[in-house]
Amino acid sequence: MSKHSPFILFQHLVPQHGLSRLVGSLAASKIGLVKNTFIKTFANRYDIDMSIALEENLTAYESFNDFFTRALKDGVRVIDAAPDVIVSPADGAISQLGKISGDDIFQAKGQSFSVKQLIGDQTLAAPFLGGEFATVYLSPRDYHRVHMPFAGRLTDTLYIPGELFSVNGTTAQHVEGLFARNERMVCLFDTAVGRMAVVLVGAMIVAGIETVATGKAKPTGHIEHQKHDLSLEKGVELGRFYLGSTAVVLFEPHQVKWLETLTADSTVVMGGKMGVLTSQ
Repeated sequence: MSKHSPFILFQHLVPQHGLSRLVGSLAASKIGLVKNTFIKTFANRYDIDMSIALEENLTAYESFNDFFTRALKDGVRVIDAAPDVIVSPADGAISQLGKISGDDIFQAKGQSFSVKQLIGDQTLAAPFLGGEFATVYLSPRDYHRVHMPFAGRLTDTLYIPGELFSVNGTTAQHVEGLFARNERMVCLFDTAVGRMAVVLVGAMIVAGIETVATGKAKPTGHIEHQKHDLSLEKGVELGRFYLGSTAVVLFEPHQVKWLETLTADSTVVMGGKMGVLTSQ
């Protein structure tokens, strides 16, 4: 599929933010007919497994947003508590993972993106040059809360406005610098093994990104940098997406080794082992 395929051209031509705002207003609706139709259609289309949801009844949710960011039952996801283990921040599939080549993060064959552009600040991005990354794609059917891959103290968040391309495999192969072009929330941490970043990347139809420190992001058209001092344990909720997207995890060089069994398209679950520390 070339970059000029109808799917890619559509994403360039459609008013991405206007479409997302329209869908967002429908997703927030609490009108019974609207929200129940939206929820049931979506659940059937994507074969959502409601047996693991804390609330299994589709019509019990106040809005589509409440359904989409639904909580899971206790015990459905177990956080690997081993002190040297990095866990997946979300349910989904590995898009890519591995070593950061200088400032470049591998996106797909022939495509990469810049750490500095992703983070939005050259100084804050510097610790991750030559480090390790993992990109986790959350499909529409997945649980859409993002959790801590490792314990850390949140020091900075940067809301970065941008485009809203789809983040599926097809688009990743054909849109240059995709993850550093889309709207995103960058969360930066101090950890026992240096700096860590968790970047929540928006996508087409995503009606919002929320974190426990900032609440739901309010698009302003410019970078919003906030300072924080919030300690979060491994596995606790960090944020959530209102419709699907991607989480990118970054570590400093020589601190993390990803599991050799993980490759592009490997399925991961929140709290499951994704890597180990090399410094302990």
